[in-house]
Amino acid sequence: MHRRPRHLPAAAGCRLHGADALGRAHRLGPGPAQPLGPAHAACAAAAGGADRGCRHRRALACGAGDGAGLRCGAAQLRRRAVAGPRAHGARLRACGAGRAPGLGVGADRPAGHGRGQHAGGWAALRAVSAVASPPIAWTVAGSDSGGGAGLQADLRAFDAFDVHGCSAVAALTAQHSRAVERIEAVSPQMLQSQLAALAADLPPRVVKTGMLGSATNVEVVARCIDALRAAHPLSGVALVVDPVLGASSGASFADDAVLRAVREHLLPRATLVTPNRHEAARLLGLPVLADAAAVEHAARALQAQGPRAVAITGGDAATAAQAADSEDYLLAPQAEGWLALPRVDTPHHHGSGCTYASAAAAALAHGFAEAEAVVLAKMATHHALRHGYAAGSGAGPVHARAGFARDTGNLPSLRLSGAPCSFAPLAQPDMGLYAIVDDAGWVYRMLEAGVRTVQLRIKDAGAHELRHEIRRAVAAARAAGAQLFVNDHWQFALQEGAYGVHLGQEDLQAADLPRIAAAGLRLGVSTHAYWEVCRAWALRPSYIACGPIHATQSKAMPWIAQGEDNLAYWCGLLPLPVVAIGGMDVPRTRRARACGAAGVAVMSAITAAADPQRAAQALLRAAAQAGPRHPGPPRARPTLA
Repeated sequence: MHRRPRHLPAAAGCRLHGADALGRAHRLGPGPAQPLGPAHAACAAAAGGADRGCRHRRALACGAGDGAGLRCGAAQLRRRAVAGPRAHGARLRACGAGRAPGLGVGADRPAGHGRGQHAGGWAALRAVSAVASPPIAWTVAGSDSGGGAGLQADLRAFDAFDVHGCSAVAALTAQHSRAVERIEAVSPQMLQSQLAALAADLPPRVVKTGMLGSATNVEVVARCIDALRAAHPLSGVALVVDPVLGASSGASFADDAVLRAVREHLLPRATLVTPNRHEAARLLGLPVLADAAAVEHAARALQAQGPRAVAITGGDAATAAQAADSEDYLLAPQAEGWLALPRVDTPHHHGSGCTYASAAAAALAHGFAEAEAVVLAKMATHHALRHGYAAGSGAGPVHARAGFARDTGNLPSLRLSGAPCSFAPLAQPDMGLYAIVDDAGWVYRMLEAGVRTVQLRIKDAGAHELRHEIRRAVAAARAAGAQLFVNDHWQFALQEGAYGVHLGQEDLQAADLPRIAAAGLRLGVSTHAYWEVCRAWALRPSYIACGPIHATQSKAMPWIAQGEDNLAYWCGLLPLPVVAIGGMDVPRTRRARACGAAGVAVMSAITAAADPQRAAQALLRAAAQAGPRHPGPPRARPTLA
């Protein structure tokens, strides 16, 4: 059972302005038991209860005392000289009609942030925005005066993902690399004012929370999430909860009241929660999570409290110092299992938890599903640990930076149950045309046309007929010196001595993979998204198939076409042969090879052709005529429809 979010009284107002500008399907909103009903009070408007002439929908009335921390009106702003470089507030200009800065977003508003720097006014700003408009994510957390964790780490992680990061300070800390000297929560009114200012002009796709400082501030954030989701019901607003309960130096960041508020108000609203093992135990009222089974049980217990997905990180495990791998347990609607990477031996790990949660939030902001977001967070944090540096005499900060997703050393394995195994490499790794056919007669025809890698894909046949077809195909391929893969039916492939087996993701758990590997059969695995690539990568197969590259009618799938950019990305990342599949024809085959594909899997363009043998030969020529190499993007784009 999912827990319904506890109703919070409308203690302070919330005014969310602007139309839903996110423009994508609502998949990142609350869990199944989290309604997008009437908004509670949340991001209180910085000005008091008056409407201030705003023409946009008011979610709730503002309290008379809200926003006491932002009383600077237009007249005062006009009197204040703007000093310092552009990076230090040079864009702040007076707001009209006495509004607090940034809260008026109507089309007819007379002034606003940065307008004076663009000769064309708002039209010029809109033109600039059309060129490049990164997604927006908020971090609501504590400020680290030493610059290693908290908001500072969050914003570095957002930047590594090309996400525009906004920050609301929930707590101030006096700390350095060795200790936290003092913590002070900001007032709920000040937090409300910050959130209202952001909501007025910079609505987020994702909100990430860290240290919030007080139970009241937790409630303020929960109300704001409700209001944002009510204002943007189509696109939704994801919530990533990093339950920062203490520092690595030992300082406690949360008393019992804060812990209770996180359980009651944030977990039921969360899209993803990212505790370490110690934090997961505290959230559940347990002493320790002693082993893997306890971690898996804890993830399910946390998910039962409302989050769509849970990632329990393993950097703080009791045996971490001795463990060769850093393992996180992922429980998401799309996938579950242990994400593993070699542990980074470094003293500079300050801010790793903040980086992990913020990286996941940034991935969600780009439209990735929860499981993919956690994979990307693992990659980004591993890269950040590898580039940590000293900044003071204690533990230095991790350094989140762009380029992490193109480094194979950052790609985790998503471990399946059972003993680990790996498979023999291909005798002919440059496969070229990879024909997929549905009977032994078609295998003969492809071999006669010159194809040297063929997949036998039979879906509807009895056991006797199936075994007979596999036996005939194996004999023909062996005589031609070709590589024959049998789709799905690994038992018959073993019995008949096939060269290899191709398995889909749904078949990996049921197959006896150690037995297949021990028999010397090669293995190909289908993949469509990051978490599936990680699952395949854990097996070290003979090749990895990526698809669908183009739209195809041969198989119903929940995936959108990956496109050639994604194909080039996977070919550049994976140190294994990559097979492109889905919607291939002659020109697309040529381009797929330019992306780096070792093989191009083709079905309909051959079997539905008027002259299949001639079609196969044309595809063979195309596969041998690759043009200049496609460099690929910095990361793959989302593919789950």
